[in-house]
Amino acid sequence: MQSRGRVVQRQPGSRDPTPPRETTPTRKTRRKRRVESPESLELKPTKKPLQKNYPIVNGIVLSPENIAKLIPNGFKFVPLPDDYVPVETPDLSLVPEKEFSMATIPNALADPAQFDPQIIASIPDLPQLKDIDYVVFRKLLLSKDPSLLPLEEQNELKCMRLILKVKNTTQITRKLAMRTLLDHSQEYATFIFNVTLQLLAEPALEEHERHVMVRLLDRVLRKLDGEVKPFTAQILKVVTPLLVDEKKYTKLEARDIISNLAKSAGLLTMISTLRKDIENPDDQTRHLISRTFAVVANSLGITALLPFLKSICHSTTSWTQKHTGISIIQQIAILMGSSILPHLPSLVACISSSITDENVQVRSMTAATISSLAEASRPFGYESFEILIEPLHTTLKTQRGRTLSQFLRAMGNLIPLMDKEYSEYYSADLIRVMSKELNNPDDDLRRSILIVTEKICGLAPKKSVKSISNSFFKAFWTRRVAIDKKIAGLCISSIHALAKVLGTETTIGKLLSSLKDESEPFRRMGMSTVDRILYDLGSYELSDRDVERLLDGLVYIVQHQTFTSNSNQVPHKIIESFGNIMNSLGSRSKPHISTITSALLYRLQHKDTAIREQAADLIDKLTLSLKACNEIELSQKLYTILYESLGEVYPNVLGSILLALRSVLKSLPKSVELTPPIPQLLSTLTPILRNRHEKVQENTLNLLGDLTTTPIPPTEWIRISYELLDLLKAYKKSIRKAANSTFGLISQATGPSDLLPQLLNNLKMSERQLRVCTSVALAIIADKCGPFTVIPALLNEYRLPDKNVQNGVLKTMSFLFEYGGSNASDYIYSVTPLLSHALTDRDLVHRQTASTAVYHMAIGAIDAGYDDAFINFLDLIWPNVFETSPHLISAVTECIESLSFVLGPGIIMGYLWSGLAHPARKVRTSYWKIWNSLYISHAGMVAYLPRLEINNDKSLVIEELDVWI
Repeated sequence: MQSRGRVVQRQPGSRDPTPPRETTPTRKTRRKRRVESPESLELKPTKKPLQKNYPIVNGIVLSPENIAKLIPNGFKFVPLPDDYVPVETPDLSLVPEKEFSMATIPNALADPAQFDPQIIASIPDLPQLKDIDYVVFRKLLLSKDPSLLPLEEQNELKCMRLILKVKNTTQITRKLAMRTLLDHSQEYATFIFNVTLQLLAEPALEEHERHVMVRLLDRVLRKLDGEVKPFTAQILKVVTPLLVDEKKYTKLEARDIISNLAKSAGLLTMISTLRKDIENPDDQTRHLISRTFAVVANSLGITALLPFLKSICHSTTSWTQKHTGISIIQQIAILMGSSILPHLPSLVACISSSITDENVQVRSMTAATISSLAEASRPFGYESFEILIEPLHTTLKTQRGRTLSQFLRAMGNLIPLMDKEYSEYYSADLIRVMSKELNNPDDDLRRSILIVTEKICGLAPKKSVKSISNSFFKAFWTRRVAIDKKIAGLCISSIHALAKVLGTETTIGKLLSSLKDESEPFRRMGMSTVDRILYDLGSYELSDRDVERLLDGLVYIVQHQTFTSNSNQVPHKIIESFGNIMNSLGSRSKPHISTITSALLYRLQHKDTAIREQAADLIDKLTLSLKACNEIELSQKLYTILYESLGEVYPNVLGSILLALRSVLKSLPKSVELTPPIPQLLSTLTPILRNRHEKVQENTLNLLGDLTTTPIPPTEWIRISYELLDLLKAYKKSIRKAANSTFGLISQATGPSDLLPQLLNNLKMSERQLRVCTSVALAIIADKCGPFTVIPALLNEYRLPDKNVQNGVLKTMSFLFEYGGSNASDYIYSVTPLLSHALTDRDLVHRQTASTAVYHMAIGAIDAGYDDAFINFLDLIWPNVFETSPHLISAVTECIESLSFVLGPGIIMGYLWSGLAHPARKVRTSYWKIWNSLYISHAGMVAYLPRLEINNDKSLVIEELDVWI
């Protein structure tokens, strides 16, 4: 199209699923189409075949018909060149990102061609539309003239427009739209629920959009209160399925909505709405009902729900009703935890008769509920469960399969609540039952046996535990168990519990053969189990032969492990287990330490980066054993080899080598001569400091900090200290802490006089980040070498009429008193003139930074006797409470709060009385903000409250204020 020298063309390669019609419509047909109703646009079939695709901009298809409607007369189409061929690229925006779902196909996309682009363009402040919006906000996009519609439909369109702004716009617009919706919530209630619930039911809704819709729904529920009753069923139908969502925060949001709905609608409405699904034949539906009732009980109280629970748990008409009632009690126990203790007898009474029910599912659910109740109330509540012990114990022996699994868990959770004599009897009997089911192939039953074994083997007689041990290891210590991570974790925990009864030597003797098994998961499970047993029980029971077999197995595991395709993923569990086992053995590993070291050094030269990284990490864990075995020569050899490996290219490996080098140096005595010497190592580490990898930076800094005790020329340390300035602003907190510590140690080693000139010169630089790092460095020097080494220089620098320098000095003062704490309080009088000048400066930043410095100064000088100085600061700070800068107000408020701890609340209250009832709202707001902070922080302000004796009214007299102790 061309008019007045302007050309508008379709961009090459743009595509859209909505094709144009074959011919360009005439002006007559365009006029005729403009008067068609939305219904005719929606239902009118396409009579002509579709040939081309056109782009969509803001939801409008740029077809010739739509362009003719949007652009005034006088434009004409520019024909495309004959040899022009558009680049046809697939439109990947239409590919669904989430997994395929049959339910999402009909509503996933709407055809934008059926919407009149003039109507879409005429809607004021219409945000960017998404595919789902064409479905949910269909009526809004098809309505031509809202003023001709009935009042109810106009309100519906207004509500849709506001919800669309809440969903798709910026935070400021969203807040305004949400406030409007809440102000008219009674008028728009039906429309709000219709639109928001339809959006929440769409799987294609994005996470942040779902969160915004949940917030809107939650606030509307709070606003409507009791008027929400007619919408209860509609809300629950959409929100209840979210209780079993995979995402944690979605479940929490669903609980919040149901909780607020229960408080607004009331218990009677919730029961009448949910009751029809209590007998639903679908297990999943009944499970959702149980979770919903648990949330209702949590919000309204268990006492209110107890009569209803009693009626359905003792139902004789339907087993599904009874099953659902028992399931509700289970979900209440899971959700509320120990809060059920006051209601435990009543809940137990509801399910006591169902243990011997004729229906298998009811019996199984009853046992599961008893298990949940016992776990939630542990270690209390045995008196409430006492009536269940005997029927549960008797019925357990007649059960099979998954029902037996639930009964075992129930007894396993009840036995720890019993007295010793009863727990021994029932645990021994339970072990006899489990011994018959050890070879059962049912995974659920096997998991239950492992869980129960861990809980009761410490309570059972030792004879019973020994009788089951051989069968237990034969059934569970297998390769098949090691493959399943969940069962493997339970198996490790149960064997650890068995080891406390059987002893370390007996248990580990059964595990050593697995350390050299062909199956790698089995080897790892064996290593984790041995690690846990030795870490908890020690290795003093092991024989020398067992120690030899154990170390041989460790080396075998390290040498025969496999890595994932990503070479950066090192199995850290093996490294931790290796270190724990070696530390537990201590000097008993001395005959084998050289063999282990040789194996690790061989792997340190491997071509695979992951193997080299792991070898360096294992050497780091080995150094404590080297020190325990007094292997000084071997440690010296390791130091030399690790130094030669500092040329490593890969940063992950280099970081591990630096960590191992630091550990080796720590294990060596200070008197040992090293090759190469420490100064040569220091010159090698200096260029490594410039490496940007976080692991390399942190380990290098820690290593340099350890080397500061070595006599090295100060010039070398000064050069390194300037390299450290950039690391003081590192993103990772641990790197910043390491840089601070190392910088302080360097200043102690060299003295502050050589560092101060360059640092003070940095305060004059224009780069803000450099000045902040310099302020931190100066504060560190003051902390390590004493404030007297830095404060005179700072006072001198503040005299310069340079805002950057003065700001840097004030920030240094803030950091100095923050790091120094009570040790820096002796210098308060020295810096009082400087801070007084800064607190009266016209620059907001000066006053803000000075307030922060006084804040840190006051925290470190409580009960130090500097009240006169702090009252002076308070007089200078107080006028700033009316400032509008949020940063300055925050600093001033914190400063006044800290001064209240130094001076006491009475003095601060003396400043507040004149403004709490001031006629100006701005004054009252500022003063009440400080009062509220004071009210929360200080109980001692009660003694300073005024005496109110008006017309001898004794009701206003507080006699307790006259009591003196």
